[in-house]
Amino acid sequence: MRKIVIAGNWKMYKTQAEALEFLKGFLDHLSETPDNREVILCVPFTALSTLSKNLHGGRVMIGAQNVHWETEGAYTGEVSPLMLKELGVRYVVIGHSERRQYFGETDETANLRLKTAQQYGLTPILCVGESKQQRDAGETDAHIAQQIDKGLADVDQNNLIIAYEPIWAIGTGDTCDATDANQVIGRIRSQLKNPDVPIQYGGSVKPNNIDEIMAQSEIDGVLVGGASLDPEGFARIVNYQT
Repeated sequence: MRKIVIAGNWKMYKTQAEALEFLKGFLDHLSETPDNREVILCVPFTALSTLSKNLHGGRVMIGAQNVHWETEGAYTGEVSPLMLKELGVRYVVIGHSERRQYFGETDETANLRLKTAQQYGLTPILCVGESKQQRDAGETDAHIAQQIDKGLADVDQNNLIIAYEPIWAIGTGDTCDATDANQVIGRIRSQLKNPDVPIQYGGSVKPNNIDEIMAQSEIDGVLVGGASLDPEGFARIVNYQT
């Protein structure tokens, strides 16, 4: 049985004070959220402790936006799985296109991070997706197949989430057509050993398109960027209507 996972990725937004202010406007909207929807906030490292303390024992889980493959060492600017576990983090985003584009991350480093995250009890959210150039050249399937093949080498598919995020739709306002996204996600699922791995869609997800996205048969949730920064808007996404 595939579970539904609704995750917000705050990227590099919100101070600790702003994070607490967000919770004030968000948590009250979850009283009628169906129990089968996993709700995650993937926040900057500086906000993890604050949110963990305020969400402990509640239904909102905490996620980080990256993790290193070593538990300690001379890796300036990185964070280890043990550091995240200590803060009550349950999930971690790995291989986001912005990490690949701006910080040189590869399928190989994503694979290392995935395996270490799992080793220390974190559930990784592996991001895959094609650029506009790759899409226009008809290379979407081949590119994503390579990301899946290399990224998931020796990875436990029983503790995994995948997010399909077409790069050309991230932060642009352009949303991949829901039926098109559904087909791509179906092809991703056909590559997996475990067909019950939850696969999310990400890329300009908004309150006004969430219902159509979640009506698709292959889509098990969403990874939300900009729209997750607004408490009422993100609550509407979490409480999508089927």
